[in-house]
Amino acid sequence: MAETRQQDPVLLIVAAFSRHLSLLSQAGEKLQEDFGPVAMASRPYAFTQTTYYESAMGPGLKKLFLVFADLVAPDCLPEAKLLTNKLEHELARCGAFAEARPINLDPGLLTLGKFMLATTKDQAHRIYLSSGIFAEVTLRYEAGAFLPWPWTYADYRQAAVLEFMRDARDFYRRRLAALKMTRSTSEDGGER
Repeated sequence: MAETRQQDPVLLIVAAFSRHLSLLSQAGEKLQEDFGPVAMASRPYAFTQTTYYESAMGPGLKKLFLVFADLVAPDCLPEAKLLTNKLEHELARCGAFAEARPINLDPGLLTLGKFMLATTKDQAHRIYLSSGIFAEVTLRYEAGAFLPWPWTYADYRQAAVLEFMRDARDFYRRRLAALKMTRSTSEDGGER
């Protein structure tokens, strides 16, 4: 009979896009109140792979990724998505921007083997988690690189995004190793 095992904590990454760079900065500050300090951030890039969001968000969208320093429980994705949805609504209601949806915030979790995104939309390749939130494995790590699936969004297929995710994985691997070393040392009573 298979036994369940405690799972390692994972790395939280939030993808944020808006046409307002100041709003991306403001959202990053607010996200740190819930998720802790940002350890890494990508450079904003032009989000031109789709026009799907333009009617609600306007043209000229810029996207970036925020990697949070504190590792999180692997089952926190629904809670993270509910928090980012709440922040999106708060920023839209403040009235400082003309767009109906001035910012989009998509949390995801990175493990050594994959990067998955949270979504409120069901599809054949998504798994329901709880509270109206689904998970999608967006990228897989194989042979030393992140690789897309047939359903992976176009911007996640870009070399710069795949490279950033690899760098985030390297950061996560180091953080996880340090955490395991700390646990091992404390279990041994500090003796080595």
